Amino acid sequence: MRAPDLALGWPTGIGSLPHIDIDAAVTFALASCPEVPAAPSLPRRDAREGMLGQAAWGIAGVEVREDGSLAVDPAGLDPGAPVGDGALSGAPFETLRHFLAAVAGRTEPMKLQLTGPITLGLALQDAGAPTELAFEVARTAVRSRAESLLEAAAAAAPDAPLIVFVDEPGLVNGLSQQSPLSADRTVDLVSGALATLEPHAVTGLHCCGPADWKVVLQAGPDMLSLPVSAGVGRAAGAVSSFVERGGWLAWGAVPTGGPLGDSVTRLWRQLAAQWCELVQAGCDPVLLRRQALITPACGLATHTEAQADTVMGLSRRLAERLHDQVAGINISVGA
Repeated sequence: MRAPDLALGWPTGIGSLPHIDIDAAVTFALASCPEVPAAPSLPRRDAREGMLGQAAWGIAGVEVREDGSLAVDPAGLDPGAPVGDGALSGAPFETLRHFLAAVAGRTEPMKLQLTGPITLGLALQDAGAPTELAFEVARTAVRSRAESLLEAAAAAAPDAPLIVFVDEPGLVNGLSQQSPLSADRTVDLVSGALATLEPHAVTGLHCCGPADWKVVLQAGPDMLSLPVSAGVGRAAGAVSSFVERGGWLAWGAVPTGGPLGDSVTRLWRQLAAQWCELVQAGCDPVLLRRQALITPACGLATHTEAQADTVMGLSRRLAERLHDQVAGINISVGA
C-alpha cells in the first residue's frame, strides 16, 4: 500500500464543477484546494465531459453523443481493440488539458479521477451490449484510459505526487440479486484498474453512496473516498484493518444535496459521530483522524458556482478543524 505524502487535514475536490468557462473552473479548482487541487470536469459546458462520455470515448463500437449519452453497436465491440484518443485530445478532455497546462511543473500533490469498470460496464450493458462483453470492454477501456491519464500528468508535472481516484457509482447499494456480477468478479475488475495506477500514483476508490464496503476494500485501494452518511460503520472491522495497513479515508463530509448553511458545527458533529461509531467497533481513533482528507460528498456539476464556492469553503473549514484536533492529539502523546 502506497502511503500518501500529505499533511494533516487537507481538503480536495471530487470531480465535476458547475462552471461553463474553463479558465474560471481551473482557477477555482486551484484556489479552493491549493494543497491538493482536483482536476475538474465540466459536463454543463459539454455533456461529453461527464463520467460516461470520458470513459467511453474512443471505444470501438461506441458513439458518445453530444448530449453525453452512449450509442452501442454490439457487433463493433472488441475487448482486444485499442482504445482511441490516447493523447486525450478529444472534446471530453478539454478541461483536463487546461488543468494540466495550469499545473505544469508542479511539485506538490494533485488529484485526478476516472470512471471505473463497473460503472462503465453497466452503462454499456444498458446501451445494448451483452453483459460479459460489456464488462470485458470496460476492463480494457479503463486500463487504457488510466495509462493515458498517467502519461498526460507525467508530461505536465513529472515531479508532482499523484492521487488518482477510480470513481464507481456503480457500486452504490452493493451487490443485489439483480447484479450481473459476483463479488469476486467485481473485485477483480476494480482491482485491475487500481493495479494499472499503482506504480505511479496513490490509488483512490470513490463511491458516492452506501456500498458493500468489505467488497469495496477488497479491491485494494490506498484511499477510500465516501460520504459520511454512507453506512461504513457496518464494515468497521474491514475499515480498522485498512487504516492499520496505512490506508486513508477521504471523508465526503460536506453534503452535495439540500441546504447547507454557513456553519461547520453540524457537519463536524456528523463526522465525529461516524468516527465514534467506528472507534466503538474497534478502529484506532488517532489513525482515523491522522489518515484523512476532507471532501464534498460528490461532484458539484448540478450546483451553482456560488454554491460550489460555499461547499468548498466548508470543506476547507472542516479540514482546518481536523488539522487542529490531530495536532492536539500529537502534542498530547508527545509527538
